[in-house]
Amino acid sequence: MRVVAVTQIWPNSLEPLAAAFNVQQFRELAKTCELEVLAAVASFPLSRLTGQPPRPAKLAGLPPHEVVAGIPTTYLRQLYVPKVGVPVAVPLYLASALPHRARLARADVLFGTWAYPDAAATILLAKMLGKPCVVKVHGSDLNVIAKRPSARAVLRKVLPMADALVSVSEPLSDELAGLGVPRSRIHLVGNGVDEAVFHVRGRAEARESLGVDPSRKVVFFVGRLEPAKGIDELMTAWDAVVREVPNATLVLAGDGVSRAKVDAWAKGHGEAVRVLGGQPLSAIAAWHGASDLFTLPSWREGTPNAVLEALASGRPVVATRVGGVPDVLRDPQAGRIVPPKDAGALARAIVECLGKAWDPEEIRKTGPGTWAESAEKLRAVLEGVVRARR
Repeated sequence: MRVVAVTQIWPNSLEPLAAAFNVQQFRELAKTCELEVLAAVASFPLSRLTGQPPRPAKLAGLPPHEVVAGIPTTYLRQLYVPKVGVPVAVPLYLASALPHRARLARADVLFGTWAYPDAAATILLAKMLGKPCVVKVHGSDLNVIAKRPSARAVLRKVLPMADALVSVSEPLSDELAGLGVPRSRIHLVGNGVDEAVFHVRGRAEARESLGVDPSRKVVFFVGRLEPAKGIDELMTAWDAVVREVPNATLVLAGDGVSRAKVDAWAKGHGEAVRVLGGQPLSAIAAWHGASDLFTLPSWREGTPNAVLEALASGRPVVATRVGGVPDVLRDPQAGRIVPPKDAGALARAIVECLGKAWDPEEIRKTGPGTWAESAEKLRAVLEGVVRARR
């Protein structure tokens, strides 16, 4: 089976840490089929006249093709108009994809991941080429972008045309149904973890390798440093936490629009806050091993892999009641769930969990399956639509 995945959710040589969840699932999928990626990167051809936005300017330096995570990748230069965006995104995406139609036509099935504009455009391309199409939705593509009237109108018309749709959580499946997709075509394929990377580690050894004071209580956060990840609530909550637990240290791994604000805040907290910036998965796993607790106070999520990786590492989690979090954090022996945007509740839960004795092996047992298992479920969906067309 030949699969062409069409998506902007993919790393490249200039952004190697992006989209780790897709990389891990696609790497496993590629073991059982012929997979290539048509990766959309924003392109603004009028940059010489108006000035190139920072990210498209950087990505303009990418070559036409790369091998990413062992998977052949071709870059689709997605036409992008600053300050216009959503209303014209799908037609511009289609126009950008047309030069690649011969590559798409060789596929047995097209696989569009990220609902808008990627999956919407992929469905229309599949119809033009007479190919089956499977769509994968992630979280913010439905929870945020699909709430905009122009995007929602397109998705209502186009998503029901897909042969099958994959969601990573029950709430996202409900969102798809609300957009008119028949339940019979919606498949729940949860994310996984790489157990060779994320597993229970000895805390003392992990701390020694990272140079962490064994007397500190370490709370770990992984994610984009931006308001939607609850970073402002976390900073407010942390000031309350350190009053109750003076030897607590918050370690933040990630980057984003709030980075400068977080750095400035951290400077006034000494040992109580460390900002690491973006980190590879191996470093994330090591910090899970060194931590006492993981927290993710997001406003919205699909099924956050950061939570799954913490559970696989045997670490308790304090996270918000959003998206698929309640589906994966059901057992009170694995952590606590708090309301989003509630710094007080977040602080109280963190303090409570830091004062409790946890069993890492019991937490690990509540965690997810592997990426190999996730990819096998995805492969079955892809093969199913191919067989149905024969």
